[in-house]
Amino acid sequence: MDTDWRTRIVIRQGDLAEARVDAIVNAANNDLMLGGGVAGAIRGRGGPSIQAECDKIGPIRIGEAAITGAGRLPARHVIHAASMRLGERTSERGLRDATRNALRLAAEHGLKSIAFPAVGTGIAGFPLERCAEVMLAEARDHLRWLTSLERIEFVLFDETAREIFARTLKKMEP
Repeated sequence: MDTDWRTRIVIRQGDLAEARVDAIVNAANNDLMLGGGVAGAIRGRGGPSIQAECDKIGPIRIGEAAITGAGRLPARHVIHAASMRLGERTSERGLRDATRNALRLAAEHGLKSIAFPAVGTGIAGFPLERCAEVMLAEARDHLRWLTSLERIEFVLFDETAREIFARTLKKMEP
């Protein structure tokens, strides 16, 4: 059991598609259609191979995660965390389950590093502060047990999101 889990969480502002990690997490819909927002940036920079792999896998249930290659992205993989149905909103349960399953899938594949966006806070309308609480709690719970993951990054699009995640992490019980 790891009581020093905080040292393995990195919170920063940046572009998720440029993260140099084993896997980046796509804030996905359950059809695994790479539309706008984070998914659109992944599709645009990574190339068509990612959507082609998603087409062979999807659809998946809300709360599940699937792994593909990362095309031309610096990461080796994309983990698609399905927190919503296409055109709908993200629920807390969908976010919690999708985050947990993305972490589990990374560990099953022996990955050492993963980078998440603030899943569900864009077009899916999930509140940013609650997103930080849910995602960081899932990261903490995952890191408390045996896992291949050595680093979990939260790569946030703007300074406000970075501040909210950092403040939330600081308030969490060790």
